[in-house]
Amino acid sequence: GFGGGFYLLFLYSDEVQIGPETVMTTLYTAKKYAVPALEAHCVDFLTKHLRADNAFMLLTQARLFDEPQLASLCLDTIDKSTMDAISAEGFTDIDIDTLCAVLERDTLSIRESRLFGAVVRWAEAECQRQQLPVTFGNKQKVLGRALSLIRFPLMTIEEFAAGPAQSGILSDREVVNLFLHFTVNPKPKVDYIDRPRCCLRGKECSINRFQQVESRWGYSGTSDRIRFTVNRRISIVGFGLYGSIHGPTDYQVNIQIIDYEKNQTLGQNDTGFSCDGTASTFRVMFKEPIEILPTVCYTACATLKGPDSHYGTKGLKKVIHESPTASKTCFVFYSSPGNNNGTSIEDGQIPEIIFYT
Repeated sequence: GFGGGFYLLFLYSDEVQIGPETVMTTLYTAKKYAVPALEAHCVDFLTKHLRADNAFMLLTQARLFDEPQLASLCLDTIDKSTMDAISAEGFTDIDIDTLCAVLERDTLSIRESRLFGAVVRWAEAECQRQQLPVTFGNKQKVLGRALSLIRFPLMTIEEFAAGPAQSGILSDREVVNLFLHFTVNPKPKVDYIDRPRCCLRGKECSINRFQQVESRWGYSGTSDRIRFTVNRRISIVGFGLYGSIHGPTDYQVNIQIIDYEKNQTLGQNDTGFSCDGTASTFRVMFKEPIEILPTVCYTACATLKGPDSHYGTKGLKKVIHESPTASKTCFVFYSSPGNNNGTSIEDGQIPEIIFYT
């Protein structure tokens, strides 16, 4: 049949004309008749023609034909140009497993509210595929666990109010819980990830500038600040802060990164954190990664409301983070001029900086 003739042609000529129309049939045939060279040829062709607007279509095929290498290249393209990839028509055709695989990624570069809009479009298409009326309930049903992979806490309260809160896809209880999560402290627990999606490769790292923890540090409304420079480009995603010396407590906190020379706030978040009374640090995250450039001076700033906390002592002026994959990241700390609530290089709050290299 077709396959056999193809196979012979390939064996004898090593020259197969593959085009956009034939590549999928050819790949199917190559797999079926186990012709690795022909298979490689097809994958190569697809890789060369991979663009943001066909990345989802090719990802579906790569998963279908079990081509992990092609799948991984498609995902890289989706990471880099998430908005373009998701706007392409191939996006609403993907199956639920592919959708979840993409939503699980930490590396997408898109605002969460946009991602939510796209997921709603996918749900409408899926209802039609399953011949279900396009209702709120059915959209929720076809999305299943995909809905829990949307990182609602990363949205601003305005984005949440304008989109998801009115979408009819979240239960009233969840909408209320998320509004409370955005506005009150202590924050109610929500079942959604609040880790920023970071469009930079790499693992999350953190450095701690103190060698010892002591107790008591007070808060009077003044910000704790420390200035720093870094030797290479990184993205800061949050701070580790010390918690209460009086057992489990909730703090309100505003965190900021400021460009020191320009006196310009590059990122900030009004949020809260719960601590358990131990001397460990508690994560407080920005909603989006903040790009830090080499040799520019920045100020890390945290304004806490709450009881006396632990604090760090024996501070290091220079902290080097070594990672097996990336080159060294070297932080140098400087005292901030003005009122810092006492925080300095030697001791204070803002022990940890959490970042991606």
